[in-house]
Amino acid sequence: MAGTYGVDDACFIACRKGHWSRVWGSPRVPPQGPALAWSCGALDHARPACRMAADFATTSVDSSMIEYDRKKWFRSVFSYRGTALRRAGGRVLAFTVYAIVVQAAYEVGTQIGGLNVSWFFGLKSSGWVVLGTLLGFLIVFRMNASNARYWEGRSAWGQIINSSRNLVRVGVAHTHDGAALADLVAGYVISLRRSLQGNLDMDETEVFLPEELRQQAARFGNPPTAVAFAMSAWIERQYRSGQLGAQLVRQMEEQLSKLVDSQGACEKILKTPLPFVYVVMIKQLILVYLITLPFVVGDECGWWSPVVMAIVALGLFGMEEASVETEDPFGTDENCLDMVTYTITIARDTGQTASAKAQPVPQPTP
Repeated sequence: MAGTYGVDDACFIACRKGHWSRVWGSPRVPPQGPALAWSCGALDHARPACRMAADFATTSVDSSMIEYDRKKWFRSVFSYRGTALRRAGGRVLAFTVYAIVVQAAYEVGTQIGGLNVSWFFGLKSSGWVVLGTLLGFLIVFRMNASNARYWEGRSAWGQIINSSRNLVRVGVAHTHDGAALADLVAGYVISLRRSLQGNLDMDETEVFLPEELRQQAARFGNPPTAVAFAMSAWIERQYRSGQLGAQLVRQMEEQLSKLVDSQGACEKILKTPLPFVYVVMIKQLILVYLITLPFVVGDECGWWSPVVMAIVALGLFGMEEASVETEDPFGTDENCLDMVTYTITIARDTGQTASAKAQPVPQPTP
């Protein structure tokens, strides 16, 4: 199961809200994930915020993205979950039944009725070979376009992770309020993930963001933008208090700008689907090709024509569905990006950075 984090990760996210050090291997922490919602309550300094954060970690780490072993060929071949067969299976079955009906009509008409239907079932295959080749190129082109969108989204989230770490690292190292910045960054990436999935409420960020900011963000058409503005305001306050110089402010604003740029890249992918005319044309060509295919292979393949139909339909519908699923990499399908894991990673890493300042730096042994 992808995106499953251990007790240490979840408890750290929880307990950092109380500004406590990370607890490693505490015997009072239950070893199983479902118990994390109350695990921090067993700690000496547990508070409601700690339990809320543990509940956030528990409910969010489970994602639907499939992890698989690239070296186990047969296990991948015979997989069903996450494959196009789940979405295309009904259409494949329908066209297979259609091929059986057409072949049965051909057999009854020629062998029982004595009809001469060779003019209809003896169509030359050269035209369908050309059409099939063209259709294959069009589907592969769409798959490449969807794959490019998928990896562009992954690259954007990679930049979000890196910029989040850099922003918090500088803020924690040079100010006395780095924990607040770490909370803002965690709230930002959570609100961004939910926004990309069409959910604009801020409930999941209550552990990290103050109530006033959450209400303000909820009134925005784009909640992550409100949180990004709050991060700029935090930088400005540190500058006015003298904790940040102009050069550090510029560096932090550059990292914040990279976050917002990556947000824009994700929103560009989300709000710019492939052109409708192109998508419909592929579907229409698939329909025409499969409807006429039994009349091309029926005379030559006989009762094997439904098998041919099933294989061809699976290939065409499967490739199309694969491109449809990866076209939106921010959804909740099994092949979409694991944004839950990304947000948990950022919350964990920024929290560890914020707490590290309270720990003495080990000195090298002479």
